[in-house]
Amino acid sequence: MIRFEKQGHVGEIILDRPAKLNTLTPEMFSQLRDICQRANEDEEVHAVLLYGAGERAFCAGTDINTLKNYDSFWAWRNRVDYVTQIRNLRKPVVCVAHGWTLGGGLELAAAADIRIAADNAVFGAPEVTLGWIGAGGTSQFLPKLIGYGQAMKLLVTGERIDAAEALRIGLVEEVMPVADALQRGRALAQNIAALPPVATESVKAAVRASLNGNLQSGLQLENELMTLCFAMGQNKDGADKFNQRKEQ
Repeated sequence: MIRFEKQGHVGEIILDRPAKLNTLTPEMFSQLRDICQRANEDEEVHAVLLYGAGERAFCAGTDINTLKNYDSFWAWRNRVDYVTQIRNLRKPVVCVAHGWTLGGGLELAAAADIRIAADNAVFGAPEVTLGWIGAGGTSQFLPKLIGYGQAMKLLVTGERIDAAEALRIGLVEEVMPVADALQRGRALAQNIAALPPVATESVKAAVRASLNGNLQSGLQLENELMTLCFAMGQNKDGADKFNQRKEQ
């Protein structure tokens, strides 16, 4: 199952199937879709923390034993894509990865905005060793995150890397002792959540747009979002200056 808990202005999404390495089932895909929609719509949630329960894994991907539950390849094609649910969150997402972070687990981590790895984390994309390709976006996002060569090395070999190597190639932003990783991720999410949400969501929207658009459209969007931040009045210095000018 997947749990959702609120800690102040942070919405915590917990993959809670530790006996199965937090592998995901179709039922959990739908749970994640509903939870992410709730987090997007809840104005009290300013940031999201994503992590896995138990000691052995963040997430080892899809439970491949559930593939037989699909009536056809077309039904699989039209499934709820759980990685897209994380990618579509408007709020900044901090992911804490520990233990096995494989396949769809790697895809989930890559879909977050900031990744904290426990020092026992192991990352990999083993799909190619099973005769297929991951469908959660790593072929599109990993090259932007860690560069073409490093992405190809992970995706075309299925090799696993440890947390230190993940940090070296830019797959994660920090590595912490396993006992401290969740605490660090939670503190980071709370720090983000304490900032004006119109600003943090605007930053995310602008940076994500840079991954897909051209420079000119990205610069225009950035300017529009800056104007929105002023108009919303959550920037005290800028908004106050505009308001004072208006009152004179």
